[in-house]
Amino acid sequence: MPKDKALSSEDRILWGKVARSTRPLPGKLDALTEFEAALAEKAEERKAAEPAPKSAKAGKPAQDIALTMGRGKETRHHPLERPVKRKIAKGRLPLEARIDLHGMIQSEAHGLLLGFLIKAHERGLRHVLVITGKGTSLGSDGALKRAVPLWFSLPEFRPLISSYEPAARNHGGEGALYVRLARQPGEKR
Repeated sequence: MPKDKALSSEDRILWGKVARSTRPLPGKLDALTEFEAALAEKAEERKAAEPAPKSAKAGKPAQDIALTMGRGKETRHHPLERPVKRKIAKGRLPLEARIDLHGMIQSEAHGLLLGFLIKAHERGLRHVLVITGKGTSLGSDGALKRAVPLWFSLPEFRPLISSYEPAARNHGGEGALYVRLARQPGEKR
């Protein structure tokens, strides 16, 4: 792979899993920490070198607006409240849309899921079901079951999603997720 080519999100996810499952050789931990610090430094230099796109409205960088969407400096998803999850599971709170990613490869599923969530958010939908499947490998979870929650923290998904939780058994259990979409700016609660 060329040195100047950046890793794709799938490659980063895969590398993260491999890196967590290994232990450094004795005496090599210092070299590893220096390497990671150098990588982080290069990433920061690249970020600083890129000009931030300006928002048409407020003159703030568009990325800041996308990450906060009126919720302060919040950068992580919160779980669904227990009563809300119970209402969805019992059918008292409707799931307004669903997408089935069963059997897709990660690159295909990523684009399809992002498009689905953007359209659902634009339509003002609040609760959707994302079916990832449980995976068929013996002794391991499915690739999409592991990857989709990681995708939700990526910048392209972050402003669309308010929270998510594994679904109830009648909606797919561990092979599906209830996703609460973020409110549109200016939308009443």
